[in-house]
Amino acid sequence: MTMELVTGHAGEPHVTAAQDAALHAGVIGGDDYVLSTKDRFAINVVSANKVTIAGGDLVMQGYHASNDKPADLIITNGSQGQKRNDIICCRYTKVGDSIESANLVVVKGTPTTGTPVDPTLNTTPISQGATTYDMALYRVPLDGITIGEPEPMFNILQPMSSVWDSLSPLHLYTGSSVLYDAGSGGYATLWTFSQFRQQFGRDWGDDVCVSAMNGDWDANGRQVTSVRVTRSGNRIDVMFDGKNTAHIRVNWAVMWRG
Repeated sequence: MTMELVTGHAGEPHVTAAQDAALHAGVIGGDDYVLSTKDRFAINVVSANKVTIAGGDLVMQGYHASNDKPADLIITNGSQGQKRNDIICCRYTKVGDSIESANLVVVKGTPTTGTPVDPTLNTTPISQGATTYDMALYRVPLDGITIGEPEPMFNILQPMSSVWDSLSPLHLYTGSSVLYDAGSGGYATLWTFSQFRQQFGRDWGDDVCVSAMNGDWDANGRQVTSVRVTRSGNRIDVMFDGKNTAHIRVNWAVMWRG
């Protein structure tokens, strides 16, 4: 058998954690992410040697781990005159062929009188057979016995609902029109509302953006300053920097989403 129907009834247990992780990685990506759920692992420094990590969900290379309630972590006391970087991470471990787990741990850095560096984490991908993998969450700097402000080291994966607008199709049209100001006060009508509908196949609305610029300044000398909409006149006008009855070329762009 070369294929397996993972999401299907086989009459016996057959879906593995690796298959589930592969699905997650294929849909949301194979990197490490904190999800936008619960308290997103917010951190609070409680004392000189303790921090509290709030609830949250994460996905590391497709493997989902969840923290349902606040967890206290101990930071080893610092030393006077020395600096150190500790890393709080979620550690994946696999024992034998089938026992897997995830836990919040603190990886202690090396004290130094100079510039501290981060401790080494386990970064071999789980998909390559790693039995230990660390997803970094926070860098905790220590200066002497004082804990500094923890620095987030994770990316938050936003839900699809928050990025839906950016996925909506963008309608963009560009063109050029020769217009003239009929002495009415420094503007020329680009389209009436009925002309707009005829040209773009929809009614004018507040979601439409129109921009315009001089198509050939040398031929006229008037400057296009803006575009305005007048609902009482049912039209879209191009505004100039003064009255002018000569023809002028205007390049325009019309866009909207949805």
